[in-house]
Amino acid sequence: MRVSSLLGRVQDKQEEKVCQSHLANEQLHQLLEQVDADLAEAARQGPCRYCGGKLHRADYDRKPRGGPQWDQRSSFCCAQEGCRRRLTPASVRFLGRRVYAGVVVVLVSALSHGLSATRVQRLREALGIDRRTLERWRQWWLETFVQSPFWKAARGRLMPPVDPARLPWPLWERFEAHFQNGVVKLLQFLAPLTGPRSEEGAVM
Repeated sequence: MRVSSLLGRVQDKQEEKVCQSHLANEQLHQLLEQVDADLAEAARQGPCRYCGGKLHRADYDRKPRGGPQWDQRSSFCCAQEGCRRRLTPASVRFLGRRVYAGVVVVLVSALSHGLSATRVQRLREALGIDRRTLERWRQWWLETFVQSPFWKAARGRLMPPVDPARLPWPLWERFEAHFQNGVVKLLQFLAPLTGPRSEEGAVM
């Protein structure tokens, strides 16, 4: 067996273990919860962006698959009669309206480019993700995400530029997401997609 082939298999196995480790990492989950709590508190302290009224807590239920049992997403409602508009702050736990937790979508999508088909299948089966779901995620990254206002503005900050045809794997590499802090930074980078000005319905 060639040395390059052997090294590829070793790295393949290591990346699979890293992904599984991240998804089972309670400390990582707690960090993401704290980041979301900080984002929610910052949003709560501000006024309604439509009328300037005070915001009241109005969380809504979520049951993301494949990750921690996060059963609520932080959200607020304007207290002003005649407005009552909702404000849902950005999140590092939920990637828009995706059924799966954001960390699952990002890690599994990224490693779909970095792992062999066999290892991707093993991850899919372990997390209960069917092939069509993974294909939809891939289509979103390669088509919808790269056309979003967020990406068009953010890509200029990534030097040297990343290859959009391989997303999100280049982001995994750039943020060094094999480390716990890298995962947090990557999800913070993507958080604006999930915030009140993200046109979430169109983007996600």
